[in-house]
Amino acid sequence: MSHVSAEPELAPKTPKNAGLPENELKRGLNSRHLQMIAIGGAIGTGLFVASGGTIAQAGPGGALLAYILVGLMVFLLMQSLGEMSAKIPVAGSFQTYATRFVSPSFGFAVGWNYWFNWAITVAAELVAAGIIMDFWFPGVPGWVWAGAFLVLLTGVNALSSKAFGESEFWLSLIKVVAVILFLIAGVLMIFGILGDGHSGMSNWQNGEDVFHGGWVSIISVFMIAGFSFQGTELVGVAAGEAKNPRREVPRAIRSVFWRIMIFYVGAIFVIGCLIPFTDPSLLASGEADIAASPFTLVFERAGIAFAAALMNAVILTAILSAGNSGLYASTRMLYAMAHDGKAPKIFGRTNSRGVPMAALLATAAVGLFGFLSAIVGQGAAYSWLLNVSGLSGFIVWAGIAVSHYRFRRGFIAQGNKVSDLPYRASFFPIGPILAFTVLIVVIAGQNYEAILAGRGAEVLSSYIGIPIFLGLWLIHRFVRKSKVVPLLEMDLSGPKDLEESAV
Repeated sequence: MSHVSAEPELAPKTPKNAGLPENELKRGLNSRHLQMIAIGGAIGTGLFVASGGTIAQAGPGGALLAYILVGLMVFLLMQSLGEMSAKIPVAGSFQTYATRFVSPSFGFAVGWNYWFNWAITVAAELVAAGIIMDFWFPGVPGWVWAGAFLVLLTGVNALSSKAFGESEFWLSLIKVVAVILFLIAGVLMIFGILGDGHSGMSNWQNGEDVFHGGWVSIISVFMIAGFSFQGTELVGVAAGEAKNPRREVPRAIRSVFWRIMIFYVGAIFVIGCLIPFTDPSLLASGEADIAASPFTLVFERAGIAFAAALMNAVILTAILSAGNSGLYASTRMLYAMAHDGKAPKIFGRTNSRGVPMAALLATAAVGLFGFLSAIVGQGAAYSWLLNVSGLSGFIVWAGIAVSHYRFRRGFIAQGNKVSDLPYRASFFPIGPILAFTVLIVVIAGQNYEAILAGRGAEVLSSYIGIPIFLGLWLIHRFVRKSKVVPLLEMDLSGPKDLEESAV
């Protein structure tokens, strides 16, 4: 895809209606936007609500170990994505990389897979937002709030990339502050300074309870933790509109892993210390269970009287942040695919502010359909859509690992040096190979319990995303006759505006 190129001083100005300039994105995101987009993408209801269920399932030690292992895998993936997106910062990100470094058909499947994933996620977040608002306004139907939030998020995304970045910065900042306050309160309670004055380490004294259920439970939590971390890859999409991506993307990648690990691992440790894994409230995992959220319980025991209302507001923020990011990411992916000939050309057009409005409205329409189908009682169909999209994130991650392995080999084969890269993945080739291997295990083990129990419908519901992805890949390959891209023929060029400014 092309980007705005630097205009020579004496060159005549391009007429406003010449076409090409209006179909290009504008670089409006700076370093703080990128960092918050990456951090905020991974902090959501998975941490605030569902984290308690992982401790109930595997004990505090098992949950902690699972999150650490997933965090390390995500770290390797973010290194892979960082190396490619710092060199080639485009909105198509992993779709573009999969096309250039693996094959056009693989890129086609990755792109549509990712677009669908986030478009359906937007719908899911709208449904959740309606549930959350019921806490304060029990008499108002959920669809009213869902519709209002859809209009709000679409409006923010329609303004500009900077408007999206700014809104996401503040939404993510609220989540980050909430986690920091939780960690501070938790540590004070563990040392007996807050709360009832008792030490909070008693839950770690019985080895069987610490790792409840053994390796089987740890593996199950590993799957859940993987979903919680999905969204960190958003920084790769946002790189396409970063002001100085070759400086800012590496900075965001380096810092975001440690911050997310501290937030997640720290939160799991605090919850494991203060709430016994046998506490029935930990089994609550839905947006309607605000009062049973481990964050709410800890804040209440710390003496914060309005804990439930506070966490309800924070979780609403997390939901709106996820919907905001999802709308942005899927819109940019659809835009990039249109420029690469993988989607109708209309989705590649932008307005004078650099916003691909057709792609935005198409994605918002999927969100509209999603929450409407949920409220009219078609719960089964909606659940299937969510299951398909749930697997999509892991498939995209696997695509990032494969693309990076091929990218580095092609980069060297074409006579370049690793030292020429703006950002280098430290653990190549072990990093992408290990991450890919772990992801295949995670994808295969999505619902191993249903497989072992022979529950066919449940197995199909859990794994339907795999044949859909393979179908997109193989059908495109059959129709377009595309082949694997040879190492010496890979397109390693960056966007025109960056290449020309570097001359």
